Order: sequence, then structure tokens, then C-alpha cells
Amino acid sequence: MQLRLSTLLLAASFAAKQVAGLYFYIDGTSPKCFFEELPQDTLVVGQYKAEEYQSHTNQYSDNNQLALLITVDETFDNDHRVVNQKGSNKGRFTFTAGSAGEHRICFWASHQSNSGWFSSHPNGVRLHLDLAIGETTKIESRDKEKLQDIEQRVRDLSGRLQDIRREQVFQREREAEFRDQSELTNSRVVRWTLVQLLVLGATCAWQLSHLRAFFIKQKLT
Repeated sequence: MQLRLSTLLLAASFAAKQVAGLYFYIDGTSPKCFFEELPQDTLVVGQYKAEEYQSHTNQYSDNNQLALLITVDETFDNDHRVVNQKGSNKGRFTFTAGSAGEHRICFWASHQSNSGWFSSHPNGVRLHLDLAIGETTKIESRDKEKLQDIEQRVRDLSGRLQDIRREQVFQREREAEFRDQSELTNSRVVRWTLVQLLVLGATCAWQLSHLRAFFIKQKLT
């Protein structure tokens, strides 16, 4: 079934705010589609929740095995598809109209399986839809906590990076100090070795001279 979104909004008394909070039914064998004329660069954000009809209770309730396929096509551009999203029975979809014109938004319902998304058709699905069109205030309000959390994480990462930089500077200073100390120690060792060699050489020369004089004296006597 194909409807125009403005009609749904009017029926739900949300047309003035451009926010739709409504529900409709999907039989499981065909998609539920509606049309909306969107200006260029219009942001559309939808929150949805699907409930499956349970024959034993005669009520609609959550079913984790329920899957939804959401498609958005630009009817003015040979049905160019801008959204093709598969998900569980509840979630969110977002898109921005790249060009002005009529867009077709469709919802498909089926059951999930291990081998693929669609395995069988549900008995009946009631889809709750909260759609915001061109309204960024509500979206920003919902994402405020997420943005604050991301901002806090960025601050924490920035603080850690600063700590790492300080640690690196400290390590470089310690390495430079250790290198200077090592070079000073090595130079002292070299100087002391040279002094020892000179003293040893002088001692050896004195001993040789003393022994030579001693032997010469012994031969003469």
C-alpha cells in the first residue's frame, strides 16, 4: 500500500511540527510505502518499532526474530535508491535528500533466519514510526548525551596524549643526562688510564736505568 506522508501527518495531527508519531500495519506479504516531497538537503530521521501479531493472545507484542527492510527511493530519478537498511524489529534510520523531489519510503517485514534475513512472512505487523523531517533540534537533543560522551572521551585522550608527551620529554632529558654522565665517566677513565700508562712507563724506565747502572757497576768491580 502506498500513502502520502503528509496525509499521515495530518491524520496524526503532527503536520505543523513536521514530526510524525503514528503506527500502521504491514501484512508481511507486501511492503508499506508512502511518498513525501522533500526539499534539497532536508534531513530525515526515523525511529521505529515493529510488533508482531500473536494469535494465541490476540495482541501485538515484540518479537526478536522479526526483521525489517527499509528502502528510500527517489521517484524523480528513476527510483534511485538512497537507503537500503536491514535491521531488527526496532531501530533508527537517517538520510538527507540529495535533490528536491518526491521520495518513496517503504517498510518490509519478515522473520530473520540463520542463513539470511528473510525466511518467512509474519502473521501481521504493527509498525510504530516517529519521523522527524527537517527538524534538527529534536535530533540534537537526543544525541546530546552521545556528543557529550564523545567530547569527554576526546578530552581524556587529549589528556593522555599530553601525559605521554610529558613522559617522552622527561625520558629524553634523562637519556641526555645519562649520556652526558656516561661521556664524562668515559673521558675520566681514559685520562686516568693515560696517567697510569705514563706512570708505569716512567717506573719501567727508571727501573731499567737503575738495573743498567747496577750491572755496569758489578762488572767494573
